[in-house]
Amino acid sequence: MAGPSAIGCRVLPASGAHTKVTVTSKFSKHYEALVVPFFTDYDEEWAERMPHADRLRPMLLAMGATGRYGEVVRIPISEGDDSYFAVAVGLGSFHDCTAETVRRACGLMARSLTGMDTAFMVDFETLDPTAAVAGALLGSYKYFGFKHDVPAATQPVKRIEVLCRKEDKAACQRALVVAESVNFARDLVNTPSSHLYPETYATALSTIAQNYDLGFQCWDETKLKEQGFGGILAVGSGSARKPRLVQLRYWPADAKKHVSLVGKGITFDTGGISMKPAANMENMISDMGGSAAVVATVVAAARLQLPVAVTATVALAENMPGGAAYRPGDVITHYGEKTTEILNTDAEGRLVLADALAFASEKEPDVLIDVATLTGAQIVALGDRTSGVMGDAELAEQLAHIGREVDEPAWAMPLPEELAEAVKSPVADLRNATPKRHGGMLSAACFLREFVKPPIQWAHVDIAGPAFNTSTPHGFTPARGTGVPVRTLVEFLSSI
Repeated sequence: MAGPSAIGCRVLPASGAHTKVTVTSKFSKHYEALVVPFFTDYDEEWAERMPHADRLRPMLLAMGATGRYGEVVRIPISEGDDSYFAVAVGLGSFHDCTAETVRRACGLMARSLTGMDTAFMVDFETLDPTAAVAGALLGSYKYFGFKHDVPAATQPVKRIEVLCRKEDKAACQRALVVAESVNFARDLVNTPSSHLYPETYATALSTIAQNYDLGFQCWDETKLKEQGFGGILAVGSGSARKPRLVQLRYWPADAKKHVSLVGKGITFDTGGISMKPAANMENMISDMGGSAAVVATVVAAARLQLPVAVTATVALAENMPGGAAYRPGDVITHYGEKTTEILNTDAEGRLVLADALAFASEKEPDVLIDVATLTGAQIVALGDRTSGVMGDAELAEQLAHIGREVDEPAWAMPLPEELAEAVKSPVADLRNATPKRHGGMLSAACFLREFVKPPIQWAHVDIAGPAFNTSTPHGFTPARGTGVPVRTLVEFLSSI
């Protein structure tokens, strides 16, 4: 089987398989497949910049290759004593080719190269080699989980070498580190709740902290009670698997800024007493996607040695309808003493995030960002692939812009005054749901804002749809866990 996810294999019972992608500035002659870019149009610049693709062009055209975006054409080649496959990756128009096009097309290519040992990518060094290596690594990811005897023909290609110029090598290596972190987030999301629940999740994060020299602190049920984390305790009360709060810290000596990341870690969500429908409930293993993203981001920051302090705080709980479960009509007291009336136990993510946000605010970070698979309303408003970003307008717009730049679509959304009023309760400071479904994504963010200490810059990223792909793979995005928005967060940290 192709190599397991580089980070997840050391801490999880099963991790996704992916291709080992490396970069080199020397041309290799040892490969089963020679991978080249191919375009719908042709001119002298095309031929000059992509000599290997130009040499193979007549044969590829004869076999029906058109160069349209998303096309992957594989043909056998025999030259002297050498036999190999030529693989043409369709990129559409040469003059319209972007990093996004390269990244997505290379993801498609990597996913199609199953059942072989080696491939060598050439001519991408004149396009965007960082996008090529990232797309190849991200696109090759497949989660087989606990299956036995996976057929070789379905496994990712074992190794891909990418030719790049010496001056691009460092940037390509950075892209690979970020992509490995995305795959780790995918591993966490894909791990079933039978194996990943608050206690085992905290144990895995302890190992991660040791592996990457991160600060680590964990609050068990006793400590949560002592310090008044009423939101996390309420949500976890119905489960035999008790909740945890975990913090990972990366704090380089030269850090001048501190970014605090908070992630929702509901390891399984039945909806509690306000039970969800049975159909597709198995996908609720993904309700800890926000926690996976912020954990993977702090690991990436440490591996890249970014000169910014990063704290990741994750609230871990199972939302189950046990005899001790919290109920609609209950009033709970959060960390920091604010109270919330419970209208719907399936609006649980905002309750654990409220505790974590209030706790993270005490350190007065320069920026505070929370990430969560929070509302079905996000999917209604923006679809399965576009995250909603709310909070301080300038920060929300910045994160959304970065997301679109790195091909993790996101859109900044408002926090209307009337919805801020709608989350107020007649019997407590707040209520965790509003009487109307209108603007559900926005009202959830209005609720969270109440737990952020001014004047901290704050943004909330709702990834309910983008975190878990329930349809067929597309571009460099596999089925199941996607790792959104790790690349956005890493790019944001790099920018400051």
